[in-house]
Amino acid sequence: MDMAKAHRVQGRQVLSARPGRFAVAVVTVTAGLLLTLPGCQGDDGSDRATIVAPGGPGEKARHLTPEEAAKAKPDDSPNAADRAYVSHMIEHHRQALTMSALAPDRAAADGVQRLAERITAAQRPEIGAMEKWLARHPVTTTGTTTATPAAPAAGHDHGAMPGMATEQQLAELTAARGADFDRLFLKLMTAHHEGAVRMAGEALAGGNNVAVEEMATEVVATQSAEIHRMRAMG
Repeated sequence: MDMAKAHRVQGRQVLSARPGRFAVAVVTVTAGLLLTLPGCQGDDGSDRATIVAPGGPGEKARHLTPEEAAKAKPDDSPNAADRAYVSHMIEHHRQALTMSALAPDRAAADGVQRLAERITAAQRPEIGAMEKWLARHPVTTTGTTTATPAAPAAGHDHGAMPGMATEQQLAELTAARGADFDRLFLKLMTAHHEGAVRMAGEALAGGNNVAVEEMATEVVATQSAEIHRMRAMG
């Protein structure tokens, strides 16, 4: 790798701005559009890197110092809506895993078994990502940092979250076999997904953190698609 290419790779930076409501705040800039250029002199005559930030439609690109680029980044500090969404969605996902784990021994239709496998494969790593997010963003009160409360245990206050199955419904699903299981699984999981999409929409409306917006948008996309699939299967 020559020196010029090395500067481009090492110095590449991305400036993002949060779009309006219900949008993910991500601006993707391809290599070469936003570069750190060496050898530019600052006002004091010293060599300083210059960041080229592409302008909007009809606007010229801007040359920013690293300090100016840092100040241009929006404040995406997590707020209460972000933390509530992540904490609640962990419990929501855990129940989906509990329901999906019943399918291998009870489902009659191959489609239902494959759906349960996809849900497990998608939501288990999402839980891990959300738990890591909570660890990185502990609750702060009056300047004091405290540990973020863990997500409530499964079965706790299900009525507080849309789409959560009740204990009685989970017991019925556990007791069901064959076609009866398939029918009840699709019914409960469709409602579960619809609740998750609703929660994600609330996070997109009230949250402030870009990472949470990305997680919520992923939930909307994947679970909306699965809702349509389950309705077709039912």
